[in-house]
Amino acid sequence: MNIMLDISNLIIPFLVLGVILYGYFQGIDVYSCFIEGCKEGMQLSIKIFPYLLAMMLSVNIFVESNVLDVVYQLINPILSTIDVDPNILPVAILRPISGTSTLALINNIFIESGPDSVVGKMVSTIQGSTDTTFYVLTLYFGSVGIKNSRYAMHVGLFADFVGIVSSIILVKLLF
Repeated sequence: MNIMLDISNLIIPFLVLGVILYGYFQGIDVYSCFIEGCKEGMQLSIKIFPYLLAMMLSVNIFVESNVLDVVYQLINPILSTIDVDPNILPVAILRPISGTSTLALINNIFIESGPDSVVGKMVSTIQGSTDTTFYVLTLYFGSVGIKNSRYAMHVGLFADFVGIVSSIILVKLLF
């Protein structure tokens, strides 16, 4: 175990050293390229900051407005009739909006029920089979200046819905 830990700690430094040596032997001014990349990264960070701020504000408003509770009350009877743990509902609803908040919810589910429980496997499968659709649309489309996203939101949310339903069905069938 110790040797694996030592190897994993050395992978990134050796990778960086390999890139530097490759650039040096190709006659590239690696330091200037690094500085130029840092400048571009800072410009990109400044460009996407308003979109990140708007997204974080929107998520906070959504969570604090108790809309989640209303949706929970509407969908919970359906989940109870098909014998699905209602703890997956906040994860399924928030996943298209915020990945970080769903990770916190999943962590709480793991603490309460365990990662190998049916609900733990179900939220893990939901996490892996869905995406943060609103985050992607807001950040990526906004940062490159796409104003008309056409059907991107509808397709993304439909894909999330299919991922959630498929996760429930597969975990119910397999576990």
